[in-house]
Amino acid sequence: MGKQWALRQGLAAAGGQVIVTLDADARPRPGLFGALVAALDEFDLVSAGPRFVCDGTAEQALHASFLATLVYRFGPIGPACPPSPRRALANGQCMAFRRAPMLEADAFSRVRGHMTDDVALARTLAADGWRTALLDAGDLLHVDMHESFGEVWREWGRSLPLADVTGPAWKAADLSVVWLTTALPVLRLLTGRPTRLDLGLLAMRLLLTCALRGSYVRPGPGLALSPLLDLATAVRLTQGTLRPVRTWRGRTYPRLISGARPAPPDRSAAR
Repeated sequence: MGKQWALRQGLAAAGGQVIVTLDADARPRPGLFGALVAALDEFDLVSAGPRFVCDGTAEQALHASFLATLVYRFGPIGPACPPSPRRALANGQCMAFRRAPMLEADAFSRVRGHMTDDVALARTLAADGWRTALLDAGDLLHVDMHESFGEVWREWGRSLPLADVTGPAWKAADLSVVWLTTALPVLRLLTGRPTRLDLGLLAMRLLLTCALRGSYVRPGPGLALSPLLDLATAVRLTQGTLRPVRTWRGRTYPRLISGARPAPPDRSAAR
């Protein structure tokens, strides 16, 4: 994939002991890099959870609905106890690590075929024994990911299922959680047949909506409307899980055939 190739070349060319990667849509604030370096005293790979910029009501509503599914599936950001390597998360918009161990691990090559490369990177390294962490850095990093409702639906709906880094059993479990706790209560409420359990789950979802205010630079009415889109979000996650998309930024990437090795990045660059 293009991004993993670029990161691998940047890592080889860099001269510093600590490397920080930053996507083009990320807006660092004073203190971010110092905080990342300090976190590397405790962890081997750190990624920063940002505060999001959403310009329209509809865009924010859908974005917040998608974001809520991460909480239901993985819990709050920065858990006290690290998850198992199979459930580790990372945010590729901003990562930090020490150069020498990453060069030795050659991790970007090892995740070269993944669309959700950031999570693949964290899980690959966690399985090697690395201490990985996704930490809340909302005060230090803002990200303007998408420009419209349609782009959120298309792009985040592509990546959030984590289809290429999750086994079949966990895929089924994640979809079950999303459908049973968010989508079906809304559906039964809309049809006028909610149970007490549905109402309890809806109340919990509203509490989560309040908690998610801190995840946005300008929380607006879209945040309050986000539970109404939970049914559509569940449909989109199901679609992305059953039919993963291999297109990103105008490029379509083929699936790697088991046992086949793609051309090394240096030879690809030479051609």
